[in-house]
Amino acid sequence: MAEVEKLYISYNHVHKLCKGAAETIKAFKPDLMVAIGGGGFIPARILRTFLKSPGSKNIPIQAIGLTLYEEIVTPADDEAADKGTAEEEKLGMEVIRTQWLDFTTLESHALNLIGKNVLIVDEVDDTRTTLHYAVSELQKDVAVQAKKLGRENEKTRFFVFVLHNKDKPKRAELPVELMESGQYLAAETVPDIWIAYPWEATDIDLQTELAAKQGNI
Repeated sequence: MAEVEKLYISYNHVHKLCKGAAETIKAFKPDLMVAIGGGGFIPARILRTFLKSPGSKNIPIQAIGLTLYEEIVTPADDEAADKGTAEEEKLGMEVIRTQWLDFTTLESHALNLIGKNVLIVDEVDDTRTTLHYAVSELQKDVAVQAKKLGRENEKTRFFVFVLHNKDKPKRAELPVELMESGQYLAAETVPDIWIAYPWEATDIDLQTELAAKQGNI
């Protein structure tokens, strides 16, 4: 099978990317984070450490689950080997919710999104389809809840943070007002190759070694 080009990332590198982005994100003054699972969970938790101000409470983290990728595994037979095919990750076209916010519960708590600065965190901006879905659907849900509670005059602002933005044409876009106001931040922009994150590794020592060879330590 052909070797698939990968960019290996270490936990140390993820930590440093979050630390480097924290000062820019602090200017947004996020009230809470929404982490897109599963890649957004770890960066969100690391970010919370760097975003905490002395004497203040930790920023709450809410989680949503969205599925876009579909793994396609080519049979390891002689014909496949001759053609140089390999296991590949095929991009899905439809975003599927596997977990979402319970706005009914949030209505009665300080964790509701209405009138808040909301930081959305994910690991990678690939086709932008997932991020587009997350932002647009959260905006719709907040608008419904604000109308229901008579709080339409309270503006909810969104900020998107990703560890990596792939340098490629996107299938979807984020709101113009969000992009023009600087409320999108990618810690690094990388070529359109497979990014191997440490939380996907089965051998963390090998993962760290390969990441170090590529300077991602």
